[in-house]
Amino acid sequence: MEPFSIRKRIKSFTYAWKGIKSFVCQEHNVWIHLTAALLAVIAGIIFNIQRSEWIVIVICIGMVIAAEAFNTAIERLVNLVSPEWHPIAGEVKDIAAGAVLICAIAAAIVGLIIFIPYII
Repeated sequence: MEPFSIRKRIKSFTYAWKGIKSFVCQEHNVWIHLTAALLAVIAGIIFNIQRSEWIVIVICIGMVIAAEAFNTAIERLVNLVSPEWHPIAGEVKDIAAGAVLICAIAAAIVGLIIFIPYII
């Protein structure tokens, strides 16, 4: 069996970047999350937040963007396997969207915990 070559590793990253590009270019909701992320970064710079707070902000941004990407992948897969309306397909999509909402709410709460003391 052939070892995992550098060429194959590079190709894997190429596919991943292609997926990210498709996600960012085609999904409206990711732009909302990216805007919120940019505002959090700007606030972090303005308030000169601590290193540990930056770590938490970056993790929250990554969590929300990744959740939206998973949601998008699930929605597209459901649309592929169930092109006609089906209640279970709709439920799967709703649950995936709910997961994004949970992550976004958690990230917003973290943002409030970090930034309110700087504002007050």
